[in-house]
Amino acid sequence: MASDKTSGQNDEQDVYLDDLIRQGEALFEEADLDFGHGTDNALDEAAWLVLHAVGFSPDQPLDDYHIGLRMDQVVAAQELLERRINERVPAAYLTGSAWFAGLQFHVDSRVLVPRSPLAEPIMAGFSPWLDPIKVRTVLDMCTGSGCIGIACAYAFADAQVVATDISPEALQVAEKNVFAHDMAERVSLREGSLFEPVSGLRFDLIVSNPPYVDASDMAALSREYKHEPELGLAAGKDGLDLVHLMLNDAAKHLNPGGLLVIEVGNSAPALEAAYPQLPFVWLEFETGGEGVFMLWAEDLAQL
Repeated sequence: MASDKTSGQNDEQDVYLDDLIRQGEALFEEADLDFGHGTDNALDEAAWLVLHAVGFSPDQPLDDYHIGLRMDQVVAAQELLERRINERVPAAYLTGSAWFAGLQFHVDSRVLVPRSPLAEPIMAGFSPWLDPIKVRTVLDMCTGSGCIGIACAYAFADAQVVATDISPEALQVAEKNVFAHDMAERVSLREGSLFEPVSGLRFDLIVSNPPYVDASDMAALSREYKHEPELGLAAGKDGLDLVHLMLNDAAKHLNPGGLLVIEVGNSAPALEAAYPQLPFVWLEFETGGEGVFMLWAEDLAQL
């Protein structure tokens, strides 16, 4: 073996990064794991965990994955792969981090794992519907880890962002992320339900990924999803308990020409059936995802 491939390998056995990732993939497929917390397949999930265990960032470019590993790295990776199988814990919780809109965030079981398709329109500044230069105030309701609010602060350089959540535990995680991204002067966190913490305030953009899992889907959740806080998932029989409240009050908190963007996932048909008078605009995503609607402030006058 060439010396550039064996740096740091153990003396007893040659174990390579790419081989370990493939082994993890095979184990995950055999264990019939459920994905959807940042990856959608066994190979990507195994790569994420193995790279983390051996000290590489998932976004770190590697020209060659055929890298010899030390025994301590191999053991660490194998232990992490085994935990993923035995405990059915999402990889993001095992590594303590997740990615959203090209940004890294701390996550743990106090918050949902970031995975919203909202990352795509946020990174585009909600073009062509909004002029990023004119967006000065943004509200992120049900912020969880703070990823949406912080990503909006990056996307709208002149905006002040308010991020709210009813969970004080979630806001502890969000605060950690706000400081990690040096956004304390532009992203403020407030505790409370929906619009209660922003009484009397209006915004150019309101965006939310609220709980929207209906009772039927909650009953069918896999073990992976049951590690997430139920408060961030469950939303009543039709999955729209919170969305009904948001629609009732949103007009009072939008500036003229302001935009309301909410993710409702599989509850989209129930929403359209409940509000046939509203001209929902459903976003389409190049990177996958569905169930995100937009309404202008003026549309809400029809309620």
